[in-house]
Amino acid sequence: MNARDHWEEVYRSRAPEAVSWYRPHLEISLDLIRQAAIGPASAILDVGGGEATLVDDLILAGYQRVAVLDISTNALEEAKKRLGAAAERVCWIAGDVTALSFRRHSIDVWHDRAVFHFLVEAEDRAAYICSLLSCVRPGGHAIIATFGPEAPSRCSGLPVVRYNSESLQSELGCSFTLVESREELHLTPRGTPQQFVYCSFQIESASVPQKP
Repeated sequence: MNARDHWEEVYRSRAPEAVSWYRPHLEISLDLIRQAAIGPASAILDVGGGEATLVDDLILAGYQRVAVLDISTNALEEAKKRLGAAAERVCWIAGDVTALSFRRHSIDVWHDRAVFHFLVEAEDRAAYICSLLSCVRPGGHAIIATFGPEAPSRCSGLPVVRYNSESLQSELGCSFTLVESREELHLTPRGTPQQFVYCSFQIESASVPQKP
């Protein structure tokens, strides 16, 4: 089963509140976005946003240029239904972040909670970083949350790569300057603890590597 089919099945078979990464509100993400965004007109891309409620809170906070990317169309459709008429204020993108071409330097804040750590192959990580550097403007920000060193080694049946702030910085490369990092002990709906590490980076270089 390829990645797209895997995630379509996950979202088809589980209620939004039943997936392990579910939180009613992504408080740390929202706070870091507020710090990184220059104002309501900031262009914000939520990578792997799926059914998460971050988009709801961004709209409620007054952000006017919000896009949500996810590999699962089922997840995006569920989020649209939840938002109702407000869904028309969001740009919805169905696709794989490692394969999409984004408009160059069109994003101010890139947010990713729990996508990057699923990229266990070096070429997929390189393609992700290439997409990020292509679409985020120089001086913009990337907020990336992954499983921390003490988190499980698998999630939703797939292996993950665990990071701390130093190893994530090293993986991303010299175009990324770490602004802030935070840890979160997330409890799954079943009460299982998962360590997340959130890192906010500023993009210091306009150079974009070639996709592998």
